[in-house]
Amino acid sequence: MPAERRIDAATLEAANVGSQRSAVQDALAKMRAQHRLPDAIGHRLVFGGLHHTKPERVDRALMEDLERLCAIDPVHMPAALATMRAAQEAVPEAAAVACFDSAFHCDMPEVAHRYPLPSSIDPAIRRYGYHGLSYEYVVATLGLRGRAIIAHLGNGASMAATRDGRPVDTTMGFTPLGGMMMGTRPGDLDPGVLVYLLRNVAYTPAMLSKLLHEESGLRGVSGSTADMRELLLQAPHDAMTQAAIDLFVYDAAKQLGGLVAVLGGVETLVFTGGIGEHAWQIRKSICDMCAYLGVVVDPVRNEQHAAVISQEDSRVVVRVVKTDESLMIARHVVAMLGDTSS
Repeated sequence: MPAERRIDAATLEAANVGSQRSAVQDALAKMRAQHRLPDAIGHRLVFGGLHHTKPERVDRALMEDLERLCAIDPVHMPAALATMRAAQEAVPEAAAVACFDSAFHCDMPEVAHRYPLPSSIDPAIRRYGYHGLSYEYVVATLGLRGRAIIAHLGNGASMAATRDGRPVDTTMGFTPLGGMMMGTRPGDLDPGVLVYLLRNVAYTPAMLSKLLHEESGLRGVSGSTADMRELLLQAPHDAMTQAAIDLFVYDAAKQLGGLVAVLGGVETLVFTGGIGEHAWQIRKSICDMCAYLGVVVDPVRNEQHAAVISQEDSRVVVRVVKTDESLMIARHVVAMLGDTSS
């Protein structure tokens, strides 16, 4: 009889690199209290670059390579690497597996990866896409067939187009800054704006990074917060809050339309992520702007966050899925390491 295996997924989030060690220690302390320690630990890495396109065992060579990628994503990568080191120090006997958010998109057509820049520039400058573990989970959970668009809407937000579960295109690009408007990130922005800020407003690269990562998006437009729940409460009483919501919806519908064009149509639209799963008002507003596609949302189902929120006569099936990136990582770890229990 096969031995029973238990999978536990603990998500560690910390505000800065220094807090990663304590987060790991707290998680392990809870496991020790239950007389358990992990056999393996899966790590979420936002960016894998050109060469890391599937889950990998963590070793010194991989860590050194990932260090070099921190320049591309200075917000997420250093903290992720700090977590990996802290876990290795705390439980050196546990196997470690790195899972990459960019990996899901690696099989997109080459035209979807390229930027219109000279080929002599660094070949690593290309569109990678992110939120891949979330998209992978949704595809696996729904067994997506045909032409689908998945909208991962949270503080970080992006969309992906798939055909029969395979990646076709996505809204994010070289870094998690691009694509659609987000909580604190602007999404796609005319590069001339950055040149102007550098030349005429005395911005430094560090100031630009702070602007783009922390001060833009919903927070920047509203002037108050990136939390959609708070914005929806404040909107009836504050014009700039409503303007931030309107721009978010407008940009989402615009980006979605571009993916529909790439697919040549769409049969399924999936909402996931914190906003996508819980903000029925945002789902309604986006779907209303997609009425030209034949999207018809049932208001009762939508407000109840039903699994399917479209009406029977809708030409597009609209679904809501609670994503689970941690479970996706756990599955990758088990698949990579195999069942070694006896």
